[in-house]
Amino acid sequence: MSGKMKIVVLAKQVPDTRNVGKDAMKEDGTVNRSALPAIFNPEDMNALEQALRIKDRTGAEVLLLTMGPSRAADIVREGLFRGADGGVLLTDRKFAGADTLATSYALSQAIRKMAPDMIIAGRQAIDGDTAQVGPQVAEKLGMPQITYAEDILQVENGRVKVRRRLERGVETVVCPLPVLVTVTSSAPACRPRHAKQLMKYKRAATASELQEAPRPSDGCYVIPEWGYDQIGGDEKSYGMSGSPTKVKKIENIILSAKESRRLTSSDADIDSLVKELISSHTIG
Repeated sequence: MSGKMKIVVLAKQVPDTRNVGKDAMKEDGTVNRSALPAIFNPEDMNALEQALRIKDRTGAEVLLLTMGPSRAADIVREGLFRGADGGVLLTDRKFAGADTLATSYALSQAIRKMAPDMIIAGRQAIDGDTAQVGPQVAEKLGMPQITYAEDILQVENGRVKVRRRLERGVETVVCPLPVLVTVTSSAPACRPRHAKQLMKYKRAATASELQEAPRPSDGCYVIPEWGYDQIGGDEKSYGMSGSPTKVKKIENIILSAKESRRLTSSDADIDSLVKELISSHTIG
């Protein structure tokens, strides 16, 4: 591999699922993102840290790629504050309402334009929990993938060594570049914001934001906004038209605490509890 290595981190702005209310979903089955606080997807933060560690060791260039409405530019800004070199906001009305298939198609089209040596993403997003987007992007790009990564141990001579955390243990794998890696929450947490980065990028904004709220642009990092016109592709593969997943029914399930009972450690109390659980078919 010649020249500076380029890493693209896939990051998503997600609704904070700790604050889900009755207005969290729209009638068409899509998430009502305007009704929920937006946060940086947690496992994507783990992915960003892995990219920044590679940058520390090799001097690689780290770029973020996120898809969403204009407010998703906050994800790029957050990455810049923590050490990333730049980022792209993928935004277009044609991309709205996308399921994992349409999302991965849009991301793969943008990645082709960015031409990275490595793509790093969180294992899954907390608003969908599908863990499908990363692998789907790799398939669309015809690129090898390593999932469930806990640590990217080494990148040299055009190869990457990764430790994976699996259900029954840990394994170490080696793969040639380019490669897509998905990172789990067991990976190291992302470093905090860096004061120098914060001062450097505190005025970072998209061209749309600068137009809506004019401000001094001298020295301001302008976050690129790419839409359909910039990444091309099959228009029918984006957004709702490219999304075969359809939500047929939504139910709000409210979990409430039931009455509690304090037991002693006596054999009689324990025996009584076991019999009660068996009779209620809680245990067999």
